[in-house]
Amino acid sequence: MKQSEIVNLSVAELQDQLTELVSAYNNLKSAHAISPIENPLQIKSVRRSIARVKTELSKRELQ
Repeated sequence: MKQSEIVNLSVAELQDQLTELVSAYNNLKSAHAISPIENPLQIKSVRRSIARVKTELSKRELQ
């Protein structure tokens, strides 16, 4: 998810997106632990998306 897309979301949508991303991250990690997934860079991109969403949420809390 790109930063420009994240900025346009509301706080409730950001929290929903964060929940979905965290569950996707956990699923990817467990799948990769059992047998190597085809594209391990997916884990990296999901982790960075989680960081972007968390950053935007904390930025909005400070305002």
